[in-house]
Amino acid sequence: MEEGVRLRYSDSHLAEFKEIIENKIKRAEEDLVLLKESYKNGSDNGTDDTSPTFKSFEEGSDLMAKEANMQLAIRQEKFIRDLKNALIRIENKTYGICRVTGKLINKERLKLVPHATLSIEAKKMQ
Repeated sequence: MEEGVRLRYSDSHLAEFKEIIENKIKRAEEDLVLLKESYKNGSDNGTDDTSPTFKSFEEGSDLMAKEANMQLAIRQEKFIRDLKNALIRIENKTYGICRVTGKLINKERLKLVPHATLSIEAKKMQ
């Protein structure tokens, strides 16, 4: 290998990864909308006719569910951001290169975790 020439995935591989990532972004954005709707909706779930004791339990449960969905939405937003950063690496032709070892990340790993920036080898070193 010539001095300064870096190992990278071929353009056809990068196009394949780009398609995988774009599909994941689309699904992740759809899931994010559902999560946001679930914690933004009012807490009135037709519990007006139940006794006050049960209503307070339900309100506490609603609050916990909304907080859990809010946390999921935050994680989903980070996942989408990571996927979009992966698209930038594809455009820069640096996608799939481990940021620690400089070696190519295994193709099967990238199919499962398309936003990965570390090879399994580098991940184990952490």
